Amino acid sequence: MAERIQDYDAIILGTGAAGLAAAVGLPSHWRVALVSKGQPDAGSTAWAQGGMSAAVDAGDSIDAHVRDTLEAGAGLGDEMAIRRVAEAAPKMAQWLGELGVAFTRDARNELHLTQEGGHRHRRVLHVADATGRAIQDSLDKAVRAQAERHWLTNHIAVDLITSRRQGLPGDNRVLGVYVLNQQSGQVETLRSPRVLLATGGANKVYLYTSNPEGNTGDGIAMAWRVGCRVANLEFMQFHPTCLFHPDARSFLISEAVRGEGGQLLLPDGDRFMPRFHPQAELAPRDVVARAIDHEMKRLGLEHVLLDISHQPADQVRRQFPTIHERLMKLGIDMTREAIPVVPAAHYTCGGVITDLAGRTDLPGLYAAGETAHTGLHGANRMASNSLLECLVMGRAAAEDMSEIELPPARESLRAWDESRVTDSDEEIVVKHNWLELRRFMWDYVGIVRSEKRLRRAAARAELLRSEIQAYYAGFRITPDLVELRNLSEVANLVIRCAQRRRESRGLHYNLDWPDTLPPERARDTVLVPPNWPGREQLPQWPSFTVHSLPAQSGSESA
Repeated sequence: MAERIQDYDAIILGTGAAGLAAAVGLPSHWRVALVSKGQPDAGSTAWAQGGMSAAVDAGDSIDAHVRDTLEAGAGLGDEMAIRRVAEAAPKMAQWLGELGVAFTRDARNELHLTQEGGHRHRRVLHVADATGRAIQDSLDKAVRAQAERHWLTNHIAVDLITSRRQGLPGDNRVLGVYVLNQQSGQVETLRSPRVLLATGGANKVYLYTSNPEGNTGDGIAMAWRVGCRVANLEFMQFHPTCLFHPDARSFLISEAVRGEGGQLLLPDGDRFMPRFHPQAELAPRDVVARAIDHEMKRLGLEHVLLDISHQPADQVRRQFPTIHERLMKLGIDMTREAIPVVPAAHYTCGGVITDLAGRTDLPGLYAAGETAHTGLHGANRMASNSLLECLVMGRAAAEDMSEIELPPARESLRAWDESRVTDSDEEIVVKHNWLELRRFMWDYVGIVRSEKRLRRAAARAELLRSEIQAYYAGFRITPDLVELRNLSEVANLVIRCAQRRRESRGLHYNLDWPDTLPPERARDTVLVPPNWPGREQLPQWPSFTVHSLPAQSGSESA
């Protein structure tokens, strides 16, 4: 029996802040698929503790927000992109308030703003220490109020469908997505002329990460395979303070703890950050992570300590209720004792190249959030700019999708063919390769790198990639195999980017190239896939104009 193709006006892969913000902004009568690997709130957004940056204080300004972001980005941030996002931030804050996000207020009922690494002003709006959860829940509610939003939970995107891959004449464009239904075990065909990649980052490529299980670089790998360029994947941000505990290896201790006076200490009580940066604990994350890594290696430590016990206990419990509760369950009272912490892979600063409307190199294909490279983060993400970018770029992509005329995807698409594959009898191969890949990435392409380490990583990555591809071609796919295939692709891209950067800048530190090139030689690392035809050969998209985002935009659907 022929497979039934499911038709949509737009497909959104990922249901975090970027994907949901886009879904709210698309025309209410459009039939939109929202695809998530697990439940809609299983991604990074719901885990975000710190907050969202916005210059809303009278003593702050858009220009100051731009300057701080440029400085944190170590000379590689795109000022136009940064200004676009910073200007939209106050409007995003107002919009979220209208959707029901109750940002924390002080005794005078004014917004309580925290200060985090890289910020020279208090400009981080938050909902206690569970800001991401509040944003996730409010956006989810707004999307569910729209009738034509179709949730495909427990579905994993396998690959993008394009006209070229289907052997169709004319210009190459996106036509949909193949997705694996985890309940039925069958691959389904979703057809649409518009697809948004909002699948998050690729931090599971490392052995230790603060991220949820699903952050396996799916969107980046899929976009690369259909001919989209990627950039700056060597800039993988390691969060300095992930809890060191055998029962909670991915629990993050928010940047805001340091912003509110938390100090990093060695086991003997020595405070070491002032030796590394004038801003001490409030230095950019890459500086803090390298400092901790340096001290751990120098002294042979398993962890360092983060201490905020010198602050009033009631204040700590009030500002960090989620962290306090979780730590208490593990036998750690942060109001009385220091917290053991280690760095962990946290944020992918590079990604699929897009413009300021979220458009990739392939017509009809968009990317937003951690999947994308807009130029906002440069060589290092400033704290709490990520939720903001998700919202601004998710809405920008929705706006562009709504305005750009694209022919409907009505081509007769080939169904997924698994007639020549069998069920795997060697699942142990997937588990072994998964662990090997993540371990050598941690050892060789971690916080501190060298040419020798990168060469070793490149050799292992290429061998694993070919082995995984052969396995993928011969056996019926599983969720683990889909993710492993994507991780191996992204690992290869991260290593290639790192090998091309002959300097140390931002999050990329190479022992063989310790100096930073002068500003006039600062360049993004751009990788071009073999099937990228060159922009001059691609169909011309209409020129993009930066549109204002009305404060009321989307609120009518909440």
